[in-house]
Amino acid sequence: MRTHSPLEVLRVFLTLGLTSFGGPIAHLGYFREEFVVRRRWLDDATFSDLVALCQFLPGPASSQVGFSIGLIRAGYLGALAAWTGFTLPSAIALLLFAYGSTALGGPVGLGLLHGLKLVAVAIVAQAIWGMARTLCPDRQRASMAGIATLIVLFNPSSGGQIAAILVGGIAGLWLCRSPSPASTGAIVVPVSRKVGIASLVIFVLLLVGLPLLRGLGSFPGVALFDAFYRSGALVFGGGHVVLPLLRSAFVAPGWVSDDTFLAGYGAAQAIPGPLFTFAAYLGAVAEPSPHGVTGAALGLIGIFLPGLLILIGTLPFWETFRARAGAQAAMRGINAAVVGILGGAFYDPVWTSTVRTTADFGVALTGFILLIMWRAPPLLVVVIGALAGVALAQTHR
Repeated sequence: MRTHSPLEVLRVFLTLGLTSFGGPIAHLGYFREEFVVRRRWLDDATFSDLVALCQFLPGPASSQVGFSIGLIRAGYLGALAAWTGFTLPSAIALLLFAYGSTALGGPVGLGLLHGLKLVAVAIVAQAIWGMARTLCPDRQRASMAGIATLIVLFNPSSGGQIAAILVGGIAGLWLCRSPSPASTGAIVVPVSRKVGIASLVIFVLLLVGLPLLRGLGSFPGVALFDAFYRSGALVFGGGHVVLPLLRSAFVAPGWVSDDTFLAGYGAAQAIPGPLFTFAAYLGAVAEPSPHGVTGAALGLIGIFLPGLLILIGTLPFWETFRARAGAQAAMRGINAAVVGILGGAFYDPVWTSTVRTTADFGVALTGFILLIMWRAPPLLVVVIGALAGVALAQTHR
């Protein structure tokens, strides 16, 4: 397979990282237009197969697709260039917001932060609406989502979320079997089976080994890295599902307050690029040392690494694995469960800690209608929500 320059890949993905607003589904649309239609780096069948694979696996689907395109185009350096170009712009923007948010005070600053939290209400509601329509189209999967919501509401720890995913997978095996879809094409990538197996082994070793190192307590930064890695390893169904996982990892132990967490999540909607770069903000503001730039770097690497490792590990085996009806059924159940997990997070903390007055509800409802019915860009909704938060703060003085 002839490869091309990683610098070419970096340049193209850096442009996308600066301009790709709208979340993971919109990102996939940008990728198809850029790499299938305009540049012809790959055909529609290969692109569709990549999207199917990355939506099947845990991790940030749009970033995994971009990583795969860079891998196909320019090998491992191309994959790294694609991830770097697509990720860094939004990560830098959220790092700057982390430093700026600590300086916000007084009615204007507090109103701005509250407005961003109201934006988070609208954004998460939109995500649940869209995911439920796609992933819970029948009563079986809608019921799985409802059960998952109850599990995480009564047990909001990471253990409750894992239990909800396991219940969804088992129920899917039982209730969601259907003929496997025909393959749309074969993915040809420069990844051998040995490299794939090694990648999966590293994924598991880190998942098991990081908590053990964390328990020793003598390695600074391990606790922070482990929290991000574990959250990234359990994200099924879209970037917004990382919200409850990160909240359990950071708010529950007191590393970040709910207000600070949700303000950063709201700000993340205003910038292009992957939602997972919210980890740069969290790493910068978290209490355990190291934080700041070092914490942001640990956050980015920790949250993206598991999804990329499992992607590399699966690529050589994808054609065989995807034909298994049991795997497809389990994933249908898991995807329904993650809708329920996100629903639980929407109630607590997104709703309970943010919507306190009739005016708050009005702002959140306006944002939701703008996103769902008017297809307004998230950046516009962020601006409206921030200004509304400032206005509400002035009226309450």
